[in-house]
Amino acid sequence: MLIHNRFPSALVLILTVALFGLSGCQTTASTPAEPAAPPVETPVPTTIPEVNSTPEEHPIVDDDPKTQGDPAPESPAVSDPEITQREALDLCQSASEFLDQGDIDDAIAALDGAYQLMLELPSNHGEAYLQGKEDIRRLIADLIVRTYDSQRVAAGPATSFDLEIQIVDNAEVQRELKSFTNGEATFFIESYRRSGLYREMMLEKLEAAGLPSQLSWLPLVESGYKVKAYSRASAVGLWQFISSTGQRYGLTRDYWIEERMDPEKSTDAAIGYLTDLHDMFGDWPKALAAYNCGEGRVARLQRSNPNQYLDFWDLYSMLPRETRRYVPRFFATLMIVEDPAKYGIDLPEPSAPLPDWTYVEIDKALKLETLDTQLNLSKGSLHALNSELRRGATPKGPYQLKVPIDRETTIVAAVEAIPVWSPPQPAYATHRVRRGETLSHIARRYGTSINAIMRSNNLRSANRIWPGQRLKVPTSKGGGSVASTASFNPTSGTHTVRRGDSLYSIARAYSTTVDRIRRDNNLSSNTIHPGKKLKVAAGSRSDLKRYTVKKGDNPGAIASRHGVSLSALLRTNGLGKRSTIYPGQVLAIP
Repeated sequence: MLIHNRFPSALVLILTVALFGLSGCQTTASTPAEPAAPPVETPVPTTIPEVNSTPEEHPIVDDDPKTQGDPAPESPAVSDPEITQREALDLCQSASEFLDQGDIDDAIAALDGAYQLMLELPSNHGEAYLQGKEDIRRLIADLIVRTYDSQRVAAGPATSFDLEIQIVDNAEVQRELKSFTNGEATFFIESYRRSGLYREMMLEKLEAAGLPSQLSWLPLVESGYKVKAYSRASAVGLWQFISSTGQRYGLTRDYWIEERMDPEKSTDAAIGYLTDLHDMFGDWPKALAAYNCGEGRVARLQRSNPNQYLDFWDLYSMLPRETRRYVPRFFATLMIVEDPAKYGIDLPEPSAPLPDWTYVEIDKALKLETLDTQLNLSKGSLHALNSELRRGATPKGPYQLKVPIDRETTIVAAVEAIPVWSPPQPAYATHRVRRGETLSHIARRYGTSINAIMRSNNLRSANRIWPGQRLKVPTSKGGGSVASTASFNPTSGTHTVRRGDSLYSIARAYSTTVDRIRRDNNLSSNTIHPGKKLKVAAGSRSDLKRYTVKKGDNPGAIASRHGVSLSALLRTNGLGKRSTIYPGQVLAIP
């Protein structure tokens, strides 16, 4: 269902803001100003304007002599404030009755009338009168909140009212439609193809929970349906949970297992989280915004306007840029998958779902690739079913492994034939922190990750290191860090770059030099990217001179002393012009 009105609660938003402007402000205008009726069709600005002055509160002048009251020929007729107050109270009573009957539209119309009457009331007519005016103002505000609270109840979880998310079509959504069908078309098509692996499972779970089936498309926006998707905010998996939220909804992680990467477990957690967010905010657009930027941020924005109902578009300008795009991207996704031809995109056949599987208990650590071979499965088959296994291996203790149903009878013999797998123990280098160094610099130098260094040294913050501190740094020869260099055959002629690799770490592993790798691959800099294939001439570096850095040394002086260029020395050792060297460090001299 498409909705083309961008701000459905604009009327009440204006009404409430103006209403609170009536209280406690003095009129400064010298001429009467008739208040404009709140717009119904025209969208309001996304940023709520600050109310700096009240609408003019002078009495309404009647210029028609036929309608002027008697007596008081010397001044225009003035409507009786007490009568106006009673009329406003009557309209409030009508609004309350309409609410009891579930008639939201008539309730809003009655409140609009009460608001118009409030604008006619003078600002100074005795203390008792002012108190009555304030009481009516608060009554109208309370009824406005009650009006939209009644809609929140109707929008509670797992109701038939809420089984379809209403799609808004506006300029923001059109912008994302254009992006998906042009610059991001390849991403959209490939994500749609991968959706076939998991959507059948997601649809079953969403239906069981009573949630809209459209939510099964949310992972396209979140992760492109990649179980190993990893964001800059350290969100992981199809549903992009950060660690703390994942733990809140039952997703565990340890050295062996990362349940955020398990499609079924993460879908269960996402359903729980989305249900809670919908209960908290009362509609799907705001729930989705909170899913993206956190419920705390959306709740704070909501609390900053406690006497009015705000929908997603009311909050739009106050949300982070990513969240402002997130909900429109979801709407655009729904529009494309419902009618791809309309938007000129040719969607492929989705991938087949993962094969039916059953649990088999494994009581020792086994490499999944080895088990694939023993079971005559294609490479990666077991890992696709058990994507939560971070090391590509089962844990040491009992573990419920998912295996294709047709391999259930043969797996016992296969497991017995495979030796226990032991994860490689990380090799450590000791690094003494120099002034100006950061963990990022150190991690790049050793071809490892910031997180690996933090874990190895029990650091709580990446920013809390100091000159003179000695750190244990996992090197690329170990296997214990997420970003460590992939295991490879040092005699092969091709190396595929993995996350965390550097030319320096690759050169060390192959007993060659950075300069040689750059020369063989026509590289103009030390920058490499995951997935790039490098020609590596494995060999011995025994022909290279070694120099141990002494106190007071610098790269330029060392290069000059050994008759080589500074650039060659830096390239050979994977250093940059701003790199820091330290006493005890061993450099290769080309």
